[in-house]
Amino acid sequence: MSSPEQASLERARELLAEFPVVDGHNDLPWALRSQVRYDLDARDIATDQRAHLHTDLPRLREGGVGAQYWSVYVRSDLPGALTATLEQIDCVRQLIARHPADLRGALTAADMEAARAEGRIASLMGAEGGHSIDNSLAALRGLYALGVRYMTLTHNDNIAWADSATDVPAVGGLSEFGREVVREMNREGMLVDLSHVAATTMRDALDTTAAPVIFSHSSARAVCDHPRNIPDDVLERLPDNGGVAMVTFVPKFVLQAAVDWTAAADGNMRANGFHHLDTTPEAMKVHRAFEETHPRPVATVSTVADHLDHMREVAGVDHIGIGGDYDGTAFTPEGLSDVSGYPNLLAELLDRGWSSTDLAKLTWQNAVRVLGAAEDVARDLQAKRGPSNATLGQLDC
Repeated sequence: MSSPEQASLERARELLAEFPVVDGHNDLPWALRSQVRYDLDARDIATDQRAHLHTDLPRLREGGVGAQYWSVYVRSDLPGALTATLEQIDCVRQLIARHPADLRGALTAADMEAARAEGRIASLMGAEGGHSIDNSLAALRGLYALGVRYMTLTHNDNIAWADSATDVPAVGGLSEFGREVVREMNREGMLVDLSHVAATTMRDALDTTAAPVIFSHSSARAVCDHPRNIPDDVLERLPDNGGVAMVTFVPKFVLQAAVDWTAAADGNMRANGFHHLDTTPEAMKVHRAFEETHPRPVATVSTVADHLDHMREVAGVDHIGIGGDYDGTAFTPEGLSDVSGYPNLLAELLDRGWSSTDLAKLTWQNAVRVLGAAEDVARDLQAKRGPSNATLGQLDC
């Protein structure tokens, strides 16, 4: 490595020592479920797990991660999604209990700051998809009570009250019950996550919410035209809302050539009897065979930095963050192969002229601020009204 590159990397590590990364989305719990059915001895993250996972404690430390939203995701076509979500939550709680020197459970912005002061990784949870609450506001409150601090309104499929970015429009954004879900999330203090949702759903949620929103793992649609990404008109609304858009690293969302390649690869997976998101060893053999004859376009650190440059220009530096989606994607960019790679991204941004102040906001300050703002809104709303017991049938029929 040349001297200027080494200097940027060393400076990036120094910055991360003070303002570590808050990563908005990591699918380690689902990987532990699918690989070893939560046998945490078989995938002991205190040791190097690079043969199986993008994530372990040594690499989180190497990457300068100071807070992690663990996704308690379950597939939208999985029977008993609410039960499976509870199992995912239990997995995170077990991880925190097993590794108290490295992980600290966090429920609030103050908890995140306390973890940083202690040199531990604040561990928060986000539910990925409104199917996890089974159309029940009581279930939503139950997830919050168990520690879930954001909910992505949809995953890849529509639900009864919200349209997904990757499904055929049905509701037209949010239904009236969907708006009530957003209002109840505001009242609880749970962040409304707009990754995965249709642009119409994004706009409806912004029209409804009283609190800042997040995008836990999405990039810029103007840079890469994929429906999972954020249109500029939505990014432009974040300053008034106070929200944060957290760039993701998934190649098929950040590199246009990878978008086209992925469409072909997904078709091949389905033709061979696998779900296109399947990352089991058998499914990955099919992926690798396809890649041998159809070389995969490679995203890089620079590709991701292009998205952050654009998102900063449109939304402002106070409204961007990072959500890598590690262990939720089969492929990663060159230089960002696992959770140890965040210093490479910061070094690239330093070389592009980003200041230390900019990077502190990107990595730590914006994400902590937005959770604190949601807490403030919740305190105000709880003083004004009690829980909602509205049902899907009452509001949408």
